[in-house]
Amino acid sequence: MALIVQKFGGSSVADAERVNNVASIVTDTYKAGNDVIVVVSAQGDTTDDLIDKAKEINPNASKREMDMLLSAGEQISISLLAMAIEKIGCPVVSMLGWQAGFITNSAYSTARIKKVKAERVKNAIDKHQIVVVAGFQGLNKYDDITTLGRGGSDTSAVALAAVLHADRCQIFTDVEGVFTADPRKVPGAKKLDEITYDEMLELATLGAQVLNNRSVEMGKKYNVEIEVLSSLKRVPGTVVKESAKMEKMLVRGVTKDTNVARISIIDLPDIPGIAFKIFAKLASKNINVDIILQSIGREGSKDISFTVAGDNGDEAVDILKTAIPELEGKKILCETNIAKVSVVGAGMETHPGAAAMMFEALYEQNINIQMISTSEIKISVLIDKKDADRAVSAVHDKFFPEENG
Repeated sequence: MALIVQKFGGSSVADAERVNNVASIVTDTYKAGNDVIVVVSAQGDTTDDLIDKAKEINPNASKREMDMLLSAGEQISISLLAMAIEKIGCPVVSMLGWQAGFITNSAYSTARIKKVKAERVKNAIDKHQIVVVAGFQGLNKYDDITTLGRGGSDTSAVALAAVLHADRCQIFTDVEGVFTADPRKVPGAKKLDEITYDEMLELATLGAQVLNNRSVEMGKKYNVEIEVLSSLKRVPGTVVKESAKMEKMLVRGVTKDTNVARISIIDLPDIPGIAFKIFAKLASKNINVDIILQSIGREGSKDISFTVAGDNGDEAVDILKTAIPELEGKKILCETNIAKVSVVGAGMETHPGAAAMMFEALYEQNINIQMISTSEIKISVLIDKKDADRAVSAVHDKFFPEENG
């Protein structure tokens, strides 16, 4: 008998038909002799609808109250799924995040899991009940409900799998696994049977929406084997693990991220410590910085450009203008009509020429590169947002020509 954690996203439980489909998948797994824990997201566009409702009342609502509101979405979906499982005739109990033992810090809307006191979940499993848990949420030290941010249900599932030493954590979505590019946009995209944690982490961080990057980090840390598979088709998915058996491909995936803002600070004083002040202040406000480009100093001044998540662009500019005296009166630009396109693959460590192939593909499409960032297993470029889909297709065709005729 195995312990399986299964997570279903919002699209998988979007309506009654899909809730019943998920109940069928879960109960089939249970009837095969397994213990099953199910982590569920809010139905369909529920979270976005709740955000819209909040904006109607107060566009500047506190993050604490937003967490109270948004956590309601998962409460609806867990109870509906439990009802569907009851109807099939299997023993089941639903639990909110705090009932399942999720303890978080107090960073409302982007809380981090500190620990999971999963005794209640384990007791239910010992009674051979299916446990349906609300993902995306927990409780802080003030007994306030917190949410884990976008994609947080993935992290909830992996955390439970880690704490309870589950045999596998299955992440069900509306695609059949991890592909070399978004199959909805790139017809030649190929499904991968396996991928390493490091490669998946880069893809998730760089815009691939199959898995949340924090869930991959946690899977790697606690060695939780993750399988990404479809809730709509009963076919094998992609296994994310420490090392993939297949020979290293040069590139495992091409991805894009359009939620990007580029901030440029013009004519900064060319003095020691100015970069530290800028990025320390942003870090203190939980704003992650990605690509950084600094110009060569000239006549005592320099320019710095860097990227943040598009959602954080205006906030970052406000922080820089008000919190750092050296920036007073300086020109600070924020651009959001940009996108980041990336290639990821462990094979790039040992195969030269990946960057040249990527840049050639963009040149052939007359797409201009604005900024470049590299690591051992990824190359990212910043381009105009309008060119993003065309760029992904061109780069994918360059690295996977056999998939395109």
